[in-house]
Amino acid sequence: MSEKISREELVKIYKIEITFFDELVDSGLLNIQTEDEIRYLMYEDLPIFERFTNWHYDLEINLPGLEVIHEMLKKMEDLKQKNRELMGKLSAISDKYEDG
Repeated sequence: MSEKISREELVKIYKIEITFFDELVDSGLLNIQTEDEIRYLMYEDLPIFERFTNWHYDLEINLPGLEVIHEMLKKMEDLKQKNRELMGKLSAISDKYEDG
C-alpha cells in the first residue's frame, strides 16, 4: 500500500488554507484518495502539491494561473518527449544511410 497524508495534516504542516487544497482538487490539479470521508494525498504527489503551494503563497499566483502554468509545463514535457522520439528516428535514418 502506498504512503499517504491526510488533507488536515497537510494544512497543518504547510500552513495553508484548507480551501486552497480543496480548490486544487476540484480543479483537477491534485488527485486524492478518500477513505472514511478523509481526503488523502499520496506521497508520490507531494512534489506537485509543494510546487503549487509555493507558486500560490510565495509568488501569489492564483488558481487560474496555476492551471495555465500546469498545462503549459505538461505541453512542454510532451514536446520534449516528441522531440526525443524524432531525434531517435532521425539518428536511425542517418545511421542507415551512413552504413549504406
